[in-house]
Parts: sequence; C-alpha cells; structure tokens
Amino acid sequence: MSSLEMIEAAATRLKGHARRTPLLGSPFLDEIAGRRVLVKPECLQHTGSFKFRGAWSAISALDPETRRRGVIAFSSGNHAQGVAMAATGHGIASVIVMPSDAPQLKIDNTRALGAEVVLYDRATESREEIGEALASERGLTLIRPYDEPQVIAGQGTTGLEIAEQAAELGIHRADVLVCCGGGGLTSGIALALEGHAPGLRARPCEPEGFDDTKRSLISGRIERNPSISGNICDAILTPQPGEITFPILQRLCGPGLSVSEDEALHTMALAFLRLKIVLEPGGAVALASALFRQDEIAGDAVIVVASGGNVDPDLFASALKHLR
Repeated sequence: MSSLEMIEAAATRLKGHARRTPLLGSPFLDEIAGRRVLVKPECLQHTGSFKFRGAWSAISALDPETRRRGVIAFSSGNHAQGVAMAATGHGIASVIVMPSDAPQLKIDNTRALGAEVVLYDRATESREEIGEALASERGLTLIRPYDEPQVIAGQGTTGLEIAEQAAELGIHRADVLVCCGGGGLTSGIALALEGHAPGLRARPCEPEGFDDTKRSLISGRIERNPSISGNICDAILTPQPGEITFPILQRLCGPGLSVSEDEALHTMALAFLRLKIVLEPGGAVALASALFRQDEIAGDAVIVVASGGNVDPDLFASALKHLR
C-alpha cells in the first residue's frame, strides 16, 4: 500500500523534474459556484497532465538493473505520455499499449516522446493481458496507471502542494474535488491531505454513467461500469476503482460527484475564458462539479484539481461554442 512516507519520498525524487502548479482563481467562477473556487491546473504539468508525477515516481524507484531493461504501460493517453517522457528522461525504452480510438493527439504525442505504441481494440481486447504478455516477452517492467503504490505516491505529491498552498491562503477546511478514473490521483491526494491538511477532504468526480467510484463508495464494495467507452471524458474511463486505491478512497474520501458531458464541455469553455487554461473533458469534471453541483458541496471555499489538458483541437472548438 502507498503511504505518506512514500509520497514524501516521491516528492524528493520529483524535485527539479515535476512542475509545482499554482492555485488559480476567478471572481467569475466564484459567482457561478457560490463560493471561492481555487483551481490547481495540472494541465500545465509536463505532458499536459498529472500523470507525469506518477510515472517519474515509479520509474525512479526501480533498481538500476530493472530500470535499464525498460518499461511498459497501458493507457488511453495521459499515463502513456507521462511514462514515455519519464522513461526518455531516464534514458530507457518504453512501450505503450493504447486503445485505437484514443485521441490522435495523444497517440502522436506518445510516439513523439520516444515510446513504441501498440494499439488495441478496447471493446474486444484486454489492455492488461496485452501489456502483461509484452512485459513477459521483453523483460519490461509494467507501470500500471493507478493500481501501483509508487504511481499513487507520485500522484500524491499533488496533495502535498495543495496542503502547502491552502495553508498559505489561510484555507484549513474545504473539499478538494479530484477528477477520478481508477483512483490513483484521488487516493494519493487523500493520503497526502490526511497527513498534512486533515481539514481538507478529497472527493472523487466522474462523468455520469461512468461513476463507478461514486457508486462503490455508496455500496461499500467495488462496482463496475457497464462500459468503458462511449463518453468524451476518455481520460478517466476505467472499468472500476483499483484494488489498491479503493480501500484508501473508502477510508478517506467524501461522497463522489458526477457531471454530464455537456457540463464538462461548458466548463472547458469557462476555464479557457476565465482562467486562460485548456482542459480536456476528463480533466474538467472536478471543476464542473464545483460549478454545477453547488448544493452537494459545503463550505465557503472549494479546491479543484484540473487534471489534464490533452484535447483534440476539434473537440476544444466544440466546447468553446458553449460561450455563445
């Protein structure tokens, strides 16, 4: 299991490699939400999402001989790019198993960052089976996207920064809304907040119809999504919460929140207009929850993690139409 000590150690290894993203605010967003909204733009992180943190943490924690043989990962795009860049930064090879329907921008970027890309059909094939087979054949180390302690530790460094930044602003009690797929980012942040800012509570945010974590927290057991495709929030579509992440989420997180595709697109437009940042749909659901689920949030302030900004230009142009 991941721990606060692992997160703090990951922060040391990430120093000088990951960006310390700021907290941004806008009075226009505050008015919509009915409270102060502070946005942590991990879309400004290397490769355009928080995933670089976990990738660097996991690769840097490998022993030198294991690391030398290279790594493999499966991802719809953001974990892919994070692993590719982290592997290249360590001077090692990387293979990324990606769904064939992933945004072309993410596929192209992953290749440009130095990875070999293997495409698969997510409706008929298992990325886990493909990844594990390639790892065995080539002697590669599998870097899982969320159910991996060192990946969770790396994502948890986001929470260490939130704790410091909130304290600097005099915020000691608030919900911290986090875009949630398998739960690596949410669980890592929750662990960091438990140790450094216990008055801040992590809450997972998901697309409607793909809210497995929200439903799992209600039922007390891991619930699966009926499908893992068919929503524009591709970055956070996973079958179910992780076996490692869910117990952490269950122990530390508040109730889940979910938003519609249209609300995610509207939020992308507002983030661009008011904060001058670019979000992808999956990276916008936490902010959308702050703006459109006000009655499900308590307190005078809310902190939001905008987890990624790797969006195709055509989809982003469609989102901007919500400003008309």
